[in-house]
Amino acid sequence: MSEVRDRWAAASAYEDYMGRWSRKLALRFVSWLGIPGSVHWLDVGCGTGALTKAICSHADPASVLGCDPAEPFIEYAQRHSQDVRASFVVAGAGALPSRAGGYGSVTSLLVLNFLPDSEAAVHEMRSLTANHGAVSACVWDYGGRMEFVRCFWDAVAAVDSTAREIDQGQRFPLCRPQALTDLFRAGGLGDVRCEPIEIPTEFASFDDYWRPLLGGTGSAPSYVASLDTDRRTTLAWKLEQVLPRGPGGTIVLTARAWAVRGTAN
Repeated sequence: MSEVRDRWAAASAYEDYMGRWSRKLALRFVSWLGIPGSVHWLDVGCGTGALTKAICSHADPASVLGCDPAEPFIEYAQRHSQDVRASFVVAGAGALPSRAGGYGSVTSLLVLNFLPDSEAAVHEMRSLTANHGAVSACVWDYGGRMEFVRCFWDAVAAVDSTAREIDQGQRFPLCRPQALTDLFRAGGLGDVRCEPIEIPTEFASFDDYWRPLLGGTGSAPSYVASLDTDRRTTLAWKLEQVLPRGPGGTIVLTARAWAVRGTAN
């Protein structure tokens, strides 16, 4: 399965698959960070703008600059942002936008594990942060209680023995509290802490769970897009058998993320 690559081309498809949950997570993450008002923020890997929107609505920032290397995501974020404090630019790790005097908060949501060199990324984030400013990140607990993704990859493993290497729980050992803590400390940050954040993810039906997986944007949807019709049908059948059902056929799961922050000295 080494030929399967994550695709990040369709912003609207990403919104259907992950955006509806990342927006809920973003609000909890911003609250957890507790950054004071009137601070300049940099949102690294802003995607469709979930975290930038949460910062504007719940952190009273002086400004928020969101950056992402995927131009379709930046265009989506720009179209859907109405806050004058928010702006967006196409840029990625290795060429992050700087600010005179630095940012009071440099953060990222659901991005750090996808970067090819997370250690270099944390060093770069710290270098752009004002003295005593905060550097932070939040990633899904892919190997544990990010349940709707965990259920997906467990079902994949049951029908495709070659897919272990692309299971996000296997691909992203960074998405564990000790690994994140070690990464931030190695990046020269002080007062590092890492804690869980959980949100409920309720799907109205199996179709509500399965349909966004057909969008081809994101890790799990990219895998689904690589399958022929028969294998896709087999996977859907397996998932329909194993997903827990609540009243009226709802699928109620928990999504846990790990939030980490440190201080630039």
